[in-house]
Amino acid sequence: MKIIADDKIPFLKGVLESCAEVVYLPGAKVSPADAKETDAIITRTRTKCNENLLAGSTVKFIATATIGYDHIDTEWVEANGIEWTNAPGCNSSSVAQYISSGLLNLACKYEISLRGKTLGVVGVGNVGSKVAKVGEALGMRVLVNDPPRAEKEGQGAFVDLAQILVESDFITMHVPLDKGGKYPTYHLGNKELFKSMKSSAFYINSSRGPVCDNLALKEALKSGDIAGAILDVWENEPDLDLELLDLVEFGTPHVAGYSADGKANGTAMSVNALSKFFDLDFKDWYPSDVPIPENNSLIISQDGSFEEKMFEAVSLSYNIKDDSDRLRNSPTTFEKQRGDYPLRREFPVFTVESSDEEVSEALMQLNFNVAQASRL
Repeated sequence: MKIIADDKIPFLKGVLESCAEVVYLPGAKVSPADAKETDAIITRTRTKCNENLLAGSTVKFIATATIGYDHIDTEWVEANGIEWTNAPGCNSSSVAQYISSGLLNLACKYEISLRGKTLGVVGVGNVGSKVAKVGEALGMRVLVNDPPRAEKEGQGAFVDLAQILVESDFITMHVPLDKGGKYPTYHLGNKELFKSMKSSAFYINSSRGPVCDNLALKEALKSGDIAGAILDVWENEPDLDLELLDLVEFGTPHVAGYSADGKANGTAMSVNALSKFFDLDFKDWYPSDVPIPENNSLIISQDGSFEEKMFEAVSLSYNIKDDSDRLRNSPTTFEKQRGDYPLRREFPVFTVESSDEEVSEALMQLNFNVAQASRL
């Protein structure tokens, strides 16, 4: 059998070669000629799996090693007998880590006490649920909005978007991109939304670029309708709006979910799904070579606010400012920065020593390994 694979999918090379011819190509450059005599495609978001690519091909199975799947024309694919799968939740902890760093960077920069502030989470699937727990760990009041879930499960703890807008100090988007249907999310972040937010509030989008009307956000930042924004995803990426990049607090090149753990999860889910479909001998496969950072332990300073101590710990694993600085310094290398992304591991890989019980409790809620200072 023959498999086309995105050459930027980590931990994949050498895994399937024992049972297939595997051709690795840049995701955006997979052509109809490449797909024509191919049995399966393992991809990421840059390969548009639609009629243009697949008509007349022998492709039977598509696996995307990502949560999102709007790059797959699922209706056409299914109508033509091609099975597909995504990797739901694979990088949810990575995105939660990204949001943690973003919130704490803003808190330290503007001397904001997060405890008691309101975090509005729009979209409460695998990612949004973990982001809500981040807010709780940081002592924030958390409001959650998810109309599809509320419809299925009952209103319960869910609130209307209008309440999120009026009451939240930080609003973060974790919805799929849907241009139609009962609950469209295309340009959910629009002029009306920004005008309804507090002027002191911050907007965060790490879901899909077109979920936010970038022009409307730019105008909201210029006019002071909102205090600031963090963007990881952009309309028309990688050709992002440079003026908007200058205006946001932190702008990153679609890497919120780019922890090594999230990538390993996505690759494993794709390999296992492909193995099941073609009856290959890869049961519960997971990469064994995920590297560990040299510096994975920290003693928290005794001085400083709760936010400063939490920022110190979270930055041991990840600091959003590093990614933002790289993109500001070289916005034309957007794709290269994604392809050459540095090693980033999630919170459970790190051990933090703290004598502050409140900080220790919060770090444990974020899934750090925590040691009491007196015991070391």
